Amino acid sequence: MMADENNTNENVVVDAAAPEAVEAEGGRRGRGRGRGEGGGRGRRDDRRPREEKEDDGTIEKLVHINRVSKTVKGGKRFGFAALVVVGDGQGRVGFGHGKAREVPEAINKATAAAKKKSMIRVPLKDGRTLHHDGNGRFGAGNVYVRSAPAGTGIIAGGPMRAVFESLGVADVVTKSIGTSNPYNMVRATFAALVDQTSPKSVAQRRGKKIADLLGRGGSKTAEADAEAIAE
Repeated sequence: MMADENNTNENVVVDAAAPEAVEAEGGRRGRGRGRGEGGGRGRRDDRRPREEKEDDGTIEKLVHINRVSKTVKGGKRFGFAALVVVGDGQGRVGFGHGKAREVPEAINKATAAAKKKSMIRVPLKDGRTLHHDGNGRFGAGNVYVRSAPAGTGIIAGGPMRAVFESLGVADVVTKSIGTSNPYNMVRATFAALVDQTSPKSVAQRRGKKIADLLGRGGSKTAEADAEAIAE
């Protein structure tokens, strides 16, 4: 009888533990299916900050993706809107946005728009930072950008970091004041970059030498900097 009771207790313990293991395993599988099928958790995964791709020297960064809906007769029609920044890492950068029923198609449209319409060239100092400080505004977005010494890195967050990484800037300090809307932040950043000028272009426009703009009395440091910029 004692042996039968022990066997019975062991069976009860095993039977009680089995449903928990099955439920845990089923829950994990259920969560995996939910992400794959584009449910609520799948929507959260689609909103990852950015994704980097390199193809033929072009850097593509997904800044923001949003699910949008359109009310039509019989219900709602859902789609996706993507914001993408594209650059070559050597002073050229652009951005674009696109809408489609599927995420990959929206990203492709945004990438094509960025390469076709809004690519700009920004002069870089030593190929790593900006020549001077700047300020850009668009709507409620207000951003400040500052040149930085070597080793500083990219002090920026979110959409602004994607722009500078695609541009090829290695050292910069930025500050965003106002809205956190990624569209307005990107446009404000581009407004600040458009105003960037190099000493070489300013010297040509004013009909002077670069050394005259960088220093007084033709100092050796100014002449050396002028030669570096001219090269």
